[in-house]
Amino acid sequence: MTKNHWKRMLGHPVVIAIAVAVFGVLAMVIVDRGPWTRAKVQTAEVANYRTTGDAARAVGARVTPTAPKSELEPKLPGPKPVEPANPAPP
Repeated sequence: MTKNHWKRMLGHPVVIAIAVAVFGVLAMVIVDRGPWTRAKVQTAEVANYRTTGDAARAVGARVTPTAPKSELEPKLPGPKPVEPANPAPP
């Protein structure tokens, strides 16, 4: 009876874990591959504007490019960081 008892006790959590894993995988497949997630591709004739910038300009927005980031960063104000108390061994 002892051998059979341990076999039955060990089997229940494994079966439950497998069932939860299968349910999770099926749920992900349904959500990712469902008919509501299809890409809606429009041809150039159907689409009103080719780019986001064109659509923004059409409603009167001013589109300006982002200022480039300086290659030389200014020095940070304040004291310099100190060395760590316990340096990492080489």
